[in-house]
Amino acid sequence: MAKVELTCDNVLAALKARLYKPVYYLMGEEPYYIDIISNYIIDNVLTETEKEFNLTVVYGMDVDIAAVINTAKRYPLMSEHQVVVVKEAQGMRGMDDLSYYLKKPQPSTILVICHKHGTLDRRKKLAAEIERVGVLFESKKLREPQLPTFINSYLNEKGITVDPKASSMIAGFVGNDLSRLAGELDKLAITLPEDRKTVTPVDVEKNIGISKDYNNFELRAALVEKDVLKANQIVKYFQENPKTNPIQMTLSLLFNFFSNLMLAYYAPEKSEQGVAAFLGLKSPWQAREYLVAMRRYSGVKTMEIIGEIRNADAMSKGVGNISLGDGDILRELIFKILH
Repeated sequence: MAKVELTCDNVLAALKARLYKPVYYLMGEEPYYIDIISNYIIDNVLTETEKEFNLTVVYGMDVDIAAVINTAKRYPLMSEHQVVVVKEAQGMRGMDDLSYYLKKPQPSTILVICHKHGTLDRRKKLAAEIERVGVLFESKKLREPQLPTFINSYLNEKGITVDPKASSMIAGFVGNDLSRLAGELDKLAITLPEDRKTVTPVDVEKNIGISKDYNNFELRAALVEKDVLKANQIVKYFQENPKTNPIQMTLSLLFNFFSNLMLAYYAPEKSEQGVAAFLGLKSPWQAREYLVAMRRYSGVKTMEIIGEIRNADAMSKGVGNISLGDGDILRELIFKILH
């Protein structure tokens, strides 16, 4: 039977039920979920009085694993547990020596190791030892198609719904930096009028600074429909407002879309449900643009477009380009996509 992937929600559910493990190794490229779990442990396992003597927070660059193990072996003072948190553990020396502690971890200690922007090699013995006695959690970056689901879920927890276009605008503008994305969503929730519980494109334009008519979401829609006039109007707006519409963000969105479009040609079932399932989209409606684009762009053309986006990305970074500005690079790219 395939192993079920451990999620942030799974870990938090166990913590809320006070089903604690002696070791939590939190790792991965997405810092957001690592912070969510470690902050929950810091904030909720101990009372404020207990924290004075039983909460230790250190940084990997300042300690080695031997010092962490010595702290973890201590007994709590007037408390059922002590919590030891190692932040930025990717900079800590001698991590493999954690194996000695894992042979007989202190039952009253909750050791939390936060390893950001990287992962522990799961092929190593240490990974298996952590999973045997504790939690080995990998926090992965969300892909662009997954962002609307995150946005919807985040706002739903606050009793707020979001218009699909508004959700796509936010995702296209902010990208998959979840900490920044959560901050922008908090801003929207605070500024939303008390008598309204739905975020609209107008709210996004007003509070995040994205034009509801000229944004990456609308550019993608114009390209899907091969609307030459609309696409060039948006490119002109981007050129006039480069600070709020950086070319790297646009290229990233276009690359993700056309890469997924290339994959969509291989979907066994060319329906909304079939393409959504094949691409790992959360909702069939997210597949509609791909189905429309498949009718307007051949597989060969899509491959050419992906190559042109890569070339535009290199040029925007100065590779083989001595004169073109970002606006000119984008305009040339859009022309090649549409023709």
